[in-house]
Amino acid sequence: MKVLVIGSGGREHALIWALKKSPTLTELYVTPGRQAMENLGVLVDINIQNSMDVTQFCKRENIELVVIGPEQPIIDGLADNLAAEGINVFAPSQAAAKLEASKSFTKELCKQYGIPTAKYERFIDEKLAKNFVCSNKIKFPLVVKANGIAAGKGVIICHTENEAFAAIDSMLVEKKFGESGEEIIIEEFLIGEEVSFFALVDGLKLVTLGCAKDYKRVDENNEGQNTGGMGSYSSPSIISNDMEQKIIQKIVYPTIQALVNMGTPYKGVLFAGLMICKNGPRLLEYNVRFGDPETQSILPRLRSNCDLLKLMLSVVEGKLSTKMVELNNKSTICVVVASKGYPGDYQKGEIIKGLDKIEGMPGILVFHAGTKLDESGNWVSDGGRVLNIVGEGNTIEEAKSRVYSALNFLEWPGGFFRYDIGN
Repeated sequence: MKVLVIGSGGREHALIWALKKSPTLTELYVTPGRQAMENLGVLVDINIQNSMDVTQFCKRENIELVVIGPEQPIIDGLADNLAAEGINVFAPSQAAAKLEASKSFTKELCKQYGIPTAKYERFIDEKLAKNFVCSNKIKFPLVVKANGIAAGKGVIICHTENEAFAAIDSMLVEKKFGESGEEIIIEEFLIGEEVSFFALVDGLKLVTLGCAKDYKRVDENNEGQNTGGMGSYSSPSIISNDMEQKIIQKIVYPTIQALVNMGTPYKGVLFAGLMICKNGPRLLEYNVRFGDPETQSILPRLRSNCDLLKLMLSVVEGKLSTKMVELNNKSTICVVVASKGYPGDYQKGEIIKGLDKIEGMPGILVFHAGTKLDESGNWVSDGGRVLNIVGEGNTIEEAKSRVYSALNFLEWPGGFFRYDIGN
């Protein structure tokens, strides 16, 4: 099969690394990709915001499957446009992607179908939002969320009235998140254990792909600003089989049934951000694509007989089988190395050394999220989240020891990472 992967981050690097193992793969293309991916696939320059350009390339090269990594092309309807031209695509339709594009859509769906989630109210007027904060209808801490997508940064936990007012103003008055923040959700703060749950869905059938935990805050001990993710880990012990069944029965299956009822069946990977509370799982939000950096810690756990390309094609063709996904019993930790200043302003073009040593270490993988080569052949920083260093072990402790030992060889004064991933 000839496959095109769309995206350029660490998630896409992990995806093409896993797809490359498939015996049915004949040619792998990536757009826009990164130079670090050239040993796995052919980089092609296509305007992914123009579906006609993507379609023409697919027809010219006889692409048999397109895998869309980032959320924006999915939300913009690229999957619909490709499918309309008879091209297989692993991603949900624009209508089904409203699960991520609009938090209020998902909240209303939860209310209608009895799916457990945090109590909430929706607002487009800052005065009404502030009046709600001052009322007795919600207690502190509370959560203010931008309705649309905001690169993982549109969620603000507020402990005081002043913090809540500032969060409301940043979205509804200062337009910090643009159109994504024109409507906001104010919801109760849930207490429990946060989990990222991934399922493959082919309409009405679903198979668990795995679980991970991610670290959103920029600083250790989960302090500081929200980011796109500073690390993740995946382990067999994250949730029990009983909890997995509760998540499927109470949250994920009712959601995909609801979308079928609406005439917009879901096909692709569905990422449920969950809080495991004392009284059971609660939905925080849905993402309609592989998580980043959770994917980087889940995919290395696929057993060697588990063919990711075959899995994706079975989803597209509606032939998903419960026997198709097998994870090993090992633990993996992904540490994100970011440019100092992220998620705010940061420098680009700083030389990064030591990656050759790190890549040669046993039980270690390196995925590039934001690098490029300079004229002298040095890896240099080219983004906020720049590197994903993944360590594997028989236990979380062993994986953690490996990944942080590897990071000792990284020579990049302009980079930083959290030391508590996997704690």
